Amino acid sequence: MLINSANLRTLYTGFSAAFQDGFAGVQPLYARVATTVPSATRQNEYGWLGQFPRIREWIGDRVVHGLATHDYAIKNKSWELTIAVKRDDIEDDNVGILTPLFQEMGRATAAFPDELVWPLLKAGFTTPCYDGQYFFDTDHPVLDADGNTVSVSNSGGGSGTPWFLLDVSRPLKPIIFQQRRAFEFRRMDAPTDEVVFDRAEYRYGVDGRCNVGFGFWQLAYGSRQTLDKAAYKAAREALMAMKGDHGRPLGIMPNLLVVPPALEGSALEILNAERDAAGATNVYRGTAELLVVPWLA
Repeated sequence: MLINSANLRTLYTGFSAAFQDGFAGVQPLYARVATTVPSATRQNEYGWLGQFPRIREWIGDRVVHGLATHDYAIKNKSWELTIAVKRDDIEDDNVGILTPLFQEMGRATAAFPDELVWPLLKAGFTTPCYDGQYFFDTDHPVLDADGNTVSVSNSGGGSGTPWFLLDVSRPLKPIIFQQRRAFEFRRMDAPTDEVVFDRAEYRYGVDGRCNVGFGFWQLAYGSRQTLDKAAYKAAREALMAMKGDHGRPLGIMPNLLVVPPALEGSALEILNAERDAAGATNVYRGTAELLVVPWLA
C-alpha cells in the first residue's frame, strides 16, 4: 500500500468502522443498577444524597429542606486505550488482520462502564458511601420518629460469595455512573506527528472521562451469607422495611437479584422453582428478576 494522506484516511475509516461495529455489538449490564449522571466539571457534589423528599401538609410557612448535608463527591478520571500500527505493516498491506483487534477495542470501550460499576458494587462492603459508613453496613445512621439517631442495616454479613438484592425502579439507582466526556475514537497519523517520524508507527485510540460512586444505600442489600430461601427472605424484608428520617416508610420494593456466575443455580431455585427443597410451594417464585453478572466472578 502506498502511504499517502488519502490511503491513511481510508485506513482510518476502516479502523473506525470496525471499532463502531464492535461497540454496537455489546449490550452492557451496568445500566440495570446505575444511573448515568452527566458531569460538566472536574467533580460532582452529591451532598443531597442524605435527603429522601417527602410531601407534607402545608400548614403555615413552607419547610425548606437543606440539601448540602453530606460531603460526598465523585471525581472524574481520565481513561484511554491506544493501539500502534507499524508503518511496515501498512506498506506491506498487512492491515486486514487488524480489523478484529479494532472490533475488540470497540467492545472493550462499550463494556468499560461494567468494569467500573460491578467491582464498585462488590466493594460496597468495604467502601464508604455518602453517610461515611460502608455502602453495605449494619449501622447506617437514620433519625427515628422521635428524632433520635438509630442504626439501620442493609447488609446480611457473612464471609462467602457476595450477592445483592436491589430496587432499581427509582430515578436514582444504587450506583451512579458519572460521565464527563464520552469515549471518542482518535488517530495520530500525520507525517508531522513525532511518533510517526521517530517510531515509524501510527497510533489509534480512544479516551474519555468518567467515574462511578454510590447512590442511596437504602435501595440495596448486600450479603455474603449462603444464598438460600432464608437469606433471600431476610434481604427482602430488610429492604421493604426501610424508613427514611423521622420514621417515614420509603416504599422500597426489591425487584432485581444480582449474583455472580457461581450463584446462578441457587438464585434460579429461589426465583424460578415451583417448589422449594422441602416440596412446599415456593412463595418467592417470580418476586425479582435475576441478573447474572460475569464481572462479579
